[in-house]
Amino acid sequence: MADLPHALKGRGAASNPEGRFETIRHHAEDDGWQHTMLDEERPRPRTEVTEECARSVITRNDSPDIHFNQAMNPYRGCEHGCIYCFARPSHSYLNLSPGLDFETKLRAKTNLAEVLRADLAKPGYIVSPINIGSNTDSYQPIEQRWRLTRAALEVLAECHHPCTIVTKNALVERDLDILVPMAREHLVQVFVSINSLDNHLAAKLEPRASAPHRRIKAIRVLATAGVPVGVLVAPMIPALNEHDMEAVLEQAAEAGASCAGYTILRLPYELKALFREWLELHVPQRAAHVMSLVQQMNHGRDYDSNFATRMHGEGVFADLLRRRFDMACRRHNFGRARELLLDTTRFIPPRKPSPQGELF
Repeated sequence: MADLPHALKGRGAASNPEGRFETIRHHAEDDGWQHTMLDEERPRPRTEVTEECARSVITRNDSPDIHFNQAMNPYRGCEHGCIYCFARPSHSYLNLSPGLDFETKLRAKTNLAEVLRADLAKPGYIVSPINIGSNTDSYQPIEQRWRLTRAALEVLAECHHPCTIVTKNALVERDLDILVPMAREHLVQVFVSINSLDNHLAAKLEPRASAPHRRIKAIRVLATAGVPVGVLVAPMIPALNEHDMEAVLEQAAEAGASCAGYTILRLPYELKALFREWLELHVPQRAAHVMSLVQQMNHGRDYDSNFATRMHGEGVFADLLRRRFDMACRRHNFGRARELLLDTTRFIPPRKPSPQGELF
């Protein structure tokens, strides 16, 4: 077996494998000159953000197991570095690696607000809630500087357009001045993703996301302010974090969450190898057991892309997770994550820029 790379503090992935579309493969070979170099002397990969001019920012979805048909992602890649992120393989389309590149070489759609305004102003536009952060987290750390999510919310609020937000970062609290008025008009719902209460595990699984207790606090802050908020216990990874399901739901309910959802681990494309590598680095004694249970839920494979089963799996362990989740939801009077109806009747298309300004 080849030597494993070293875990990097603050990063989820430890390596940078080529994407599936690459035609060139790189292989590092030790020439004997660097064997005395200490790990701490090796430069850690730094976050790089490249500006991108998007031609459109609203994507459409027709997957039967996803409960929204419009989405928007201000960024490509995600600095949170969650090793389990199903979006990692999408970096291959940029000729970048789903590994470290995904969490260090990011793209910011700097014209997002302008293009969003133009998309909403199109004559044939049909109003439907837009999910913000479906692929990468819209409140990842670089949002603090680039403020693209806030810019999008300002446009949506101006047009009275409904949206949902999925995040695992307490930075969402920053935009309460926009979210609270939208909530009064039934135009927004926020989902906070928490899959464990173990800070040590979270620091390895999702190294640059807010700590679990801080996300619980964010739920409380949002709920107290009157913003509808739900909790997503996702993904559930057998023999790793699934034992925390009930505890997460209990604390989220106490904090004010009104609905909940969950998914199991999904390992499409290059993510299979990256996650196996992570297991061997961080929990080698459990690696085989975790993957055995994952395969039991996916017809003997690391991943089954069937729309009917990919989110929750099949088999004995998947059924057990489903029953545990249902019982906890009944105990805490949770609704399902998709039950809140947002108002699509208030939408006012944005006005196109005019040299005469707002005179007419």
